[in-house]
Amino acid sequence: MNKYIKSSALAAVLSVGGMLNAPVAIAEDINVTIVAGHPPVFRWVKHASQTFIPAVNAALEGSGTTIIWSEQYGGALAKVGNELEAVEEGLAEIGVVTSLFDPAKLAVQNVTYFTPFVSSDSTAVGEWMDKLQFSNPDMKAAWTENGLEYLGGGIGIDDYLLMTKFPINSLADLDGKKIGAPGPAVNWLKGTGAVGVSGNLTTYYNEIKTGVYDGVIVFASAALPGKLHEVAPYITKVGFGAQYAGGLAANKDWFDGLSPKVQQALRDAATADRVAYHKDLDASVAKFLDIMQSQGATITEVDQAFREEWAAGMDNVAQLWAKRLDGEGKAGTAVLQSYMDTMRAAGATPVRNWDKE
Repeated sequence: MNKYIKSSALAAVLSVGGMLNAPVAIAEDINVTIVAGHPPVFRWVKHASQTFIPAVNAALEGSGTTIIWSEQYGGALAKVGNELEAVEEGLAEIGVVTSLFDPAKLAVQNVTYFTPFVSSDSTAVGEWMDKLQFSNPDMKAAWTENGLEYLGGGIGIDDYLLMTKFPINSLADLDGKKIGAPGPAVNWLKGTGAVGVSGNLTTYYNEIKTGVYDGVIVFASAALPGKLHEVAPYITKVGFGAQYAGGLAANKDWFDGLSPKVQQALRDAATADRVAYHKDLDASVAKFLDIMQSQGATITEVDQAFREEWAAGMDNVAQLWAKRLDGEGKAGTAVLQSYMDTMRAAGATPVRNWDKE
């Protein structure tokens, strides 16, 4: 019996003539800890609680199997970027694993962050990257090599923006400014004259307020909950594009010990999570921008020429990333081409075809 599962015999059947040998129904109580570094104010954590868990419970209703959940969010068990390790080490059975903040172990999953200006459709990016985790052998291997089983629930992030203390009318306005960005998105600032600093959503507000940053690269659906418009009221829609930031993953040894019905319930619930998350996300982005504007933010959108100037001025960070991974024995070039081909086939029109140069 798997060590994570408690089983109990429910009943034996007695007959008038004595005790008969009858089938014994077995009830299973499975204790599951789910972890996320971000708090539930962020949508991908909220849906883990409000969509994923109820979907698993509903799928198992009447099956004799009950999951007893322990939800550990907001750094209670693992900080942002340490979710993978918490699940890998068995501190949690399931995690909202942010590949964005674990670039060493989930390097190939970060392909979207090295290919800006590809697509602003977060639903498409989330869906197709979710599928690639299962169909692309190199992406699949990255999870299993770290003792994880990818479940799904791909986190597509809405189109990234610039939020700054100052207005941006040209690239020259960024010269010398300190801009916080998540992990590999720091590379998007190369060629602009800005000084990129790696950071994350949990610290942006205070770092802008105290002058550590002059602005940040962020997305609308997190900017409003984080109240970033209070300290960086100039919002510039650059069109960096939607991104993939991770998904739901389970400890592989634990997952492999589950019954097929529970495994399927987890996978199906992860798909439901992705669909509900993106529906929620799409409905909120324009609304959140309007709210920030009503509260004093100034919103501007650059034209295509500005985007082309920005993209053309960058090093081909995608090729540099891919070649570095190739040198480490990881299929960077193959993953880059697979992702770009997938997105173009899905209708994306990249400002720059990073894989073809």
